[in-house]
Amino acid sequence: MYVCPMHSDQKSDKPSKCNKCGMNLVLEIEVGKEKESYLPIYIIVALIVVVSFVVTISADAGFDIYIFLKNFMAGFFLIFAMFKLIDLKGFAEGYATYDLLAKRFYSYGYLYPFIELFFGLSMIAEFYTVEILWAEVFVMIFSGTGVLIKLLNKEKFRCVCLGTVLKVPLTKVTLVEDFGMAALAVLMIIIS
Repeated sequence: MYVCPMHSDQKSDKPSKCNKCGMNLVLEIEVGKEKESYLPIYIIVALIVVVSFVVTISADAGFDIYIFLKNFMAGFFLIFAMFKLIDLKGFAEGYATYDLLAKRFYSYGYLYPFIELFFGLSMIAEFYTVEILWAEVFVMIFSGTGVLIKLLNKEKFRCVCLGTVLKVPLTKVTLVEDFGMAALAVLMIIIS
C-alpha cells in the first residue's frame, strides 16, 4: 500500500500522487523513515550569513550590525519565500495542518509566501519602516505559535517552512526560525 507522508488518509495500491498536496505516495513501511538531514538548512543559513556579511562590508562604511541584520533578514525572507513558491499548493496544504490562521482560512497558506516575499523585497528596496518591522514580529510570532502548540500537544506533523521540496526535519527548527526572525525585527527596531 502506498500512502502520502503528510496525509495518511491518501492511499493507493500503486505509486501515484497525493490528491491533497501532490506529493509522491510512498510505501507505507517507508513513511516516517525518510532520510532526513539538517544539512540543507545549515547550508542555506550559512550562505545567507556569508552573503549578508559580504554585502554589508562592501558598503564603504565597514561593518554595521543594523545593515547586516537588514541584509540577513532580506535574504532569509526571499529564500524561504522561494522554497514555498516552488510548490505553492503543497505548501498551502501542509501549512493548513498547523498554522492557526491557515487552518481557518485555507487561502492564507497561498498568501503567506507572498508576505515573506514582500518583507524581503522591502528590506532590499530600503522601503521597510518600523511598522513593517512590527508586522514581521507579529506574523513570525503568530506563525511560530501554531508550531509550538503542535509540539506541546506532541502531535505529529510535517513542517513546510522550506516548502515541500526539501525533506528537512524542521518542526523544532521552525520555532527558532519564526521566533528568531521576530527577535531580529525587534532588535532592528531597538537599534534604529
